[in-house]
Amino acid sequence: MLPRVILHNSVSVDGRVDWFTPDIGLHYELASRFGAHAHLAGSDTILSADEETPPEDGAVFEPPERIPNDSRPLLVVPDSRGRVRTWHALRRAPYWRGWVALVSHATPEEYLDYLKERHVEHIVVGDERVDLRAALEELNVRYGVESVLLDSGGTLNGVLLRAGLVDEVSLLVAPCLVGGTTSRSFFRAPDLSSAEGVIPLKLAHVEQMGDGVVWLRYDVVR
Repeated sequence: MLPRVILHNSVSVDGRVDWFTPDIGLHYELASRFGAHAHLAGSDTILSADEETPPEDGAVFEPPERIPNDSRPLLVVPDSRGRVRTWHALRRAPYWRGWVALVSHATPEEYLDYLKERHVEHIVVGDERVDLRAALEELNVRYGVESVLLDSGGTLNGVLLRAGLVDEVSLLVAPCLVGGTTSRSFFRAPDLSSAEGVIPLKLAHVEQMGDGVVWLRYDVVR
């Protein structure tokens, strides 16, 4: 079974995700309301925080403490090229009950060993790249994941939207315009060749949150 996937982003009025400062507290307070079983973040999103990451210590090689009936979500990161090397810092964060890397059959064996040594579970799906549909199905089978919060950059958002794997779009719209000719929107994907690729949405919720921020929620129309 495919879990329900909710895309949640903070954007400018013109859909950009850069050059403005979102209300991070509000962003994650609303994200928590979904009660998702897993958080899906792109490797680029994780790598963007690398400069703030402290070095590893011996604790990373010890099995994590398991809390009975832990209701926190899993952190799931697609990383077929094995670029994310900051799992030790992610493990220290209190937000998740476990950590899962999504890899492909082309992922270097050295990276799989790296994950095992640090007690980060992984799922192999896809040949050269991660098969996200298969990955979502496997998350449901292995971990009982029925809902996924997609809190990532435009590239991973675009892949999932184009593949028809997103069920809801949640946007916190900040009262600003960014503009520009280099797209850094929350939905980055190859240009369409016809209007058939346009994704119709149905408005499910609209709420003014203060300071001019508006919360929009849309269901994706199949």
